[in-house]
Amino acid sequence: MTTRRTVRFAGLAALTAAAAFSLTAFQGGSTDASASPASKDAVSISHSTDAGGAGGAKIRAGSKATETLADGSTARISKLGDLHFTAEIVSDGSVVATLEADQRDAGLDANGMYVVLGVDGEIHSWMGGEHYGPGTYELEGGWTAEVTKLGEQHYRADILDGEGAVVATLDADKQDAGLDANDSYIVLSTRGVISSHV
Repeated sequence: MTTRRTVRFAGLAALTAAAAFSLTAFQGGSTDASASPASKDAVSISHSTDAGGAGGAKIRAGSKATETLADGSTARISKLGDLHFTAEIVSDGSVVATLEADQRDAGLDANGMYVVLGVDGEIHSWMGGEHYGPGTYELEGGWTAEVTKLGEQHYRADILDGEGAVVATLDADKQDAGLDANDSYIVLSTRGVISSHV
């Protein structure tokens, strides 16, 4: 008997997962009131980490939390509403990128560290596991990706289950895309790099 795998979409009707990613470069002395870190003791957090560097944090509405990422940088996670979270990636005291998961998961290729921010507020990061350019690739968790180049900084990846059915699509069109596929985390970059982690 074959068990059909399905992807968790946190109540979304669409099967497309695209990231809302904005690279934020702060120049000398720029400040942002929402960028101040919150103490882990001040919020309700549950963590899961493993040797691969993936971790997760759940926070209450209006709260903030911090999470250490696979490369040693920090994510400052804020809950803005139901299925709406942001994560500022901080390295050496500066915000270098911002992820926004609003009704869909978000992903980021941060120079070889991959990050997925879910609509549930969990953030996962890892390094390695890359596949480059158009092609068909086996991913962690038993998924298959068919990556296609659609244009400059525009790649699409159809995510297939074990029976070959398309269960999700990542569209990295001038911004990276990410997906939580039943605790298998996938990032597709605008450079055509796809990476996954469980």
